[in-house]
Amino acid sequence: MVDKRRYARTTLNSRLLVKRMDDTRHEEVLIEVTDVSKTGVGFKCALPLEIAGVYEAFLTIWTKEVLHAFIEIVRIEKREDMFFYGGIFIGMPELDAQRIEVYQTVTEDYKR
Repeated sequence: MVDKRRYARTTLNSRLLVKRMDDTRHEEVLIEVTDVSKTGVGFKCALPLEIAGVYEAFLTIWTKEVLHAFIEIVRIEKREDMFFYGGIFIGMPELDAQRIEVYQTVTEDYKR
C-alpha cells in the first residue's frame, strides 16, 4: 500500500487533554496519541467526539514540552469500545510544527 500522506507520521508515547471549543462545558478528556505529523494527529479515545468539531489540545512531546494546539476532527473509526480519530492542526505556530518535523528527521536518521 502506498502512503499518500504529505508529511511523515511519528508515534509518540504522549497524551492530550482535549476540550470542545464551542461547548460551555469544560470536560477534559484524556486520549492516547497514535501518530503525529507537523499538520495533524491520530489518537484513540473511549469517548465519542464529533466530526468537524474543533477541540483545544495540550500535546506533551518527547522533550516534555507542552504544545498548545487546536485540532479539527476529520476522521472517526470505531473499533469495539474505542474510537480512533484523525485531526488536523488549526493555526499551529510554525515553530511548534518545526519541532515535530525536527524530531521526525532525527528519529528517521537514527533508524538507518
